[in-house]
Amino acid sequence: MLKTLRVACSLLTLALPASAAEDFTFVEGNILGIFYHELGHAAIHTEDIPIFGQEEDAADVFAIFLTDALFEEETAQSLAFDAALGYAGEALMRDAESAEIAWWDTHGPDEQRSYNTACLFYGADPKGRARFAEAIGLPDERAESCAEEYDQAAASWGAVLDDMADIKGRPALTFTGANGSLTSDILREEVRQLNDQLRLAAPVTVSLESCDEANAFYDPGAFKIIFCTEFEDHLRQVEAILAQ
Repeated sequence: MLKTLRVACSLLTLALPASAAEDFTFVEGNILGIFYHELGHAAIHTEDIPIFGQEEDAADVFAIFLTDALFEEETAQSLAFDAALGYAGEALMRDAESAEIAWWDTHGPDEQRSYNTACLFYGADPKGRARFAEAIGLPDERAESCAEEYDQAAASWGAVLDDMADIKGRPALTFTGANGSLTSDILREEVRQLNDQLRLAAPVTVSLESCDEANAFYDPGAFKIIFCTEFEDHLRQVEAILAQ
């Protein structure tokens, strides 16, 4: 399984000692986590993966499973912590704006996505990540089932990642977008690094572009992951709310 490779794949860890892993920011970590979520949608589409339940939930699982598979422990813990914290921050921002939970949406409530992310990551190594679970506030009642939840994810996504790791003859990801932003720096380098480790069954473009909203999504008709330039500022706002 790809998890055994434990390769450092991102701009955030490339050529850095483990002690420097804590230097990347909340915004950087969440840009990466959001990108992994959309890459999960792309994988579901290009690898023709059957999904039982909400595809958004499956993409969330892919994002945290990929984080656990690709990164050294200290960096993986930091990324998982920031991803879970990001969803918690989105919930705080929603409440601050007196917005209602969109129960009709294909995404689950942000509070639940936060706990799901923390649980799945913790479940990969409950003994080694006990302090992670405590720091993120994972309730004992949920923590009891997290190892089983991780095993379920590994049984499904593990085989998919093994296939994606066999890159011979598979088309590469391509990044398009203007230089000069934190998002472009992270996505451009991440695409370059992922092309050395994983490939999809069809070519997929990662496009950084203005959308007039803070969003990121996968367009299956165009085989394109669209990451909106507005998302970076939105993440800074989420970070500011968490700091209050």
